[in-house]
Amino acid sequence: MRCIPMVVSIIALSCAASASAANTATYSISPVTDVSASCAGQNAEVEEAADSRLGYVYDVWMGCRGIAFARSTDGGKTFATPISVPGSVGSNLNSWDPAITVAPNGTVYAAFMIARGGEWYPVVAASFDHGATFPQVTSLVPPDAKNWGDREFVAVGPDGTVYVTWDYGPERTSVTTLCATNGSCAFATGDLNVVMQKSTDGGRTFGPMSYISPGFPASGGDSAPLVVEPNGRIDVLYQGYQITDPVTFTMNPAYSYYTSSTDHGATWSAPLRVGPEAGTMSLAEWWINGDISMDAGGNLYAVWDTQSENDDVGVLSFSTDHGASWSAPVQVPADRLAVPHIMQVAGGASGTAYVSWLSNSDPRGYAEYLRTFSTTHGWLSAPVRVSQEFGDTSVWPGDTTGIATLSPGQLVLSWGSATTSSKGKSDVFSARAAVNTH
Repeated sequence: MRCIPMVVSIIALSCAASASAANTATYSISPVTDVSASCAGQNAEVEEAADSRLGYVYDVWMGCRGIAFARSTDGGKTFATPISVPGSVGSNLNSWDPAITVAPNGTVYAAFMIARGGEWYPVVAASFDHGATFPQVTSLVPPDAKNWGDREFVAVGPDGTVYVTWDYGPERTSVTTLCATNGSCAFATGDLNVVMQKSTDGGRTFGPMSYISPGFPASGGDSAPLVVEPNGRIDVLYQGYQITDPVTFTMNPAYSYYTSSTDHGATWSAPLRVGPEAGTMSLAEWWINGDISMDAGGNLYAVWDTQSENDDVGVLSFSTDHGASWSAPVQVPADRLAVPHIMQVAGGASGTAYVSWLSNSDPRGYAEYLRTFSTTHGWLSAPVRVSQEFGDTSVWPGDTTGIATLSPGQLVLSWGSATTSSKGKSDVFSARAAVNTH
């Protein structure tokens, strides 16, 4: 439950994958803003979305007594005072794992997990005034009295259909965890599955579950970010463990899998293992591993992080045919140190992706990094550090970070860290990045 507080072999891209003088990226990084400065206590686990038409940026994270939300109406230069998302605060509930998206009509959907009355399930709050208020709050209550539930993601299709993926198990007692002293928890056993629910009435009500990872009720799938293409195709990247014992629910290490739906989530394509030559994800990996994004030309990008006994490698793979096939994985961070690389990706202009990651690969502590990738020229630069301070490695920084594209070459990034300026308290920080490719 990641947010409740073989030698790795990388297949190099061809010679076209190395940056050249004619195909490079340079960066202009803004000063860093402490978005959560007014929130007492720890702040972490940020996710981000942008409304490119208005230039608004939305951040949501664990903090401000529950799930916190803040918006920027000036492209990420400044953020308003955070609010607590309705439905996330209460004496009889626990809330975690926030996610956020913007619909084509500008509606903002903030989602999170709660535990109430023995059940764990997602809640989706909707804002119809660009994040000023969230008057509509909907719970996706499961049919089981003591289910297991975790990490939801939310996206909206071109017709306004709201899709929520989440990790679900009918029986919570089957789930056992491996918890890090300076992180959150991973799963040792459990009836893990990835499911989806959808709403066709603007998030007021959600229909029944469809099963994304095959093998329900114990498929071994979890953590399923998604994107929806202009034609309505739903693209999902999930982390797939292999259940080795149907009684004890023990598992093997995981691979990344891609699947899609062309009928609004009713049925799913056979899962395709993405970049298996990059290695596997360890059972002890405590962060949210994996992200998927799409650029302006419809190309898909998947990023994730693999672990072996002696190293940890963040990788990227891309698809130019709507997920039918994927490129060989290519290493993203320059290092292979055995530390977390919490990966995120955002699409840019056609053939371009921006990859960010939070890592404590530098001995000074956690830092947020950025790199630009081209499907035709490979990496256009070495990694650049976005954060100005380093975060204390003994303090949990959250299992996710945020990245959003306002326009090609204009990004906003967000991350959590406990820094000197935050006086050792974990806070959520944000910075803008202008990327110039030439």
